[in-house]
Amino acid sequence: MDDLSMKLCIVAQRAGSEIMSVRDSFKPEEFELKGDGSPVTVADLRAHQIIEEALSKIHPEIPIVSEEGSAGDPLSSELCFLADPLDGTKEFIRGNGMYTVNIALMERRDNSRWSPILGVVHAPEFGITWFGGRGMGAMRQDAGGIGAISSGTNNSAPLIVGSVSHASPRDRDFAEAVGEHAFEGVGSSMKICRVAEGSADMAPRFGTTSCWDTAAAHAVLNAAGGSLLGPDGEELDYDLVEDILNPWFLATSGGKWVDLWIEHQV
Repeated sequence: MDDLSMKLCIVAQRAGSEIMSVRDSFKPEEFELKGDGSPVTVADLRAHQIIEEALSKIHPEIPIVSEEGSAGDPLSSELCFLADPLDGTKEFIRGNGMYTVNIALMERRDNSRWSPILGVVHAPEFGITWFGGRGMGAMRQDAGGIGAISSGTNNSAPLIVGSVSHASPRDRDFAEAVGEHAFEGVGSSMKICRVAEGSADMAPRFGTTSCWDTAAAHAVLNAAGGSLLGPDGEELDYDLVEDILNPWFLATSGGKWVDLWIEHQV
């Protein structure tokens, strides 16, 4: 674990602890709706405050883009922090534990297009932190310690992980086209991390997500040898300024399903 990844893991875990402290007294009706119709809770806001303050101290020169607010101009720097303080707010409200804290370090590569080069994903309810990045591989930290992870499974039938809250007919059609398979409902960016650690084969998403929902787990997946592919079958990249929404994507451990994925874009 290098120095920055260690610091980001600590920040994500601190934010997760704050979310857990809110959860202990949280009531399902205690949320507000933002302008885009998505829910926000005091847990989102408290986690955001912890992350923004910590990142500003770790690297004050690097702008921060977060679902709950930003600091600095991403276009003023070649690097940017991208965070989702509570990815899976609906899962938090429902009390199923399938939410995460996401922090990514992004590198600007072409005007306003960005790629994740380091990512930390912390699942507070499960006590698991996934992290990884360019040149360092991917790791999973849990109660048993820290160990290297890699994508790719030995499943006789592929295991597809999909949304708990946002399943669509297209998701079901794609799964049927895969043929014999197993399915598991998983929330938030945990889906992508499951592919990264080799406990699932793929995570397709035919639906709306934002850059902060996926970038941290994307970095972990790439470091573990997997790919997060856009509709054209190419590695996904991001716009942090004008269009924060992602296209449909497929998290996969290999190229076996790419042609099938592309066929299902029409």
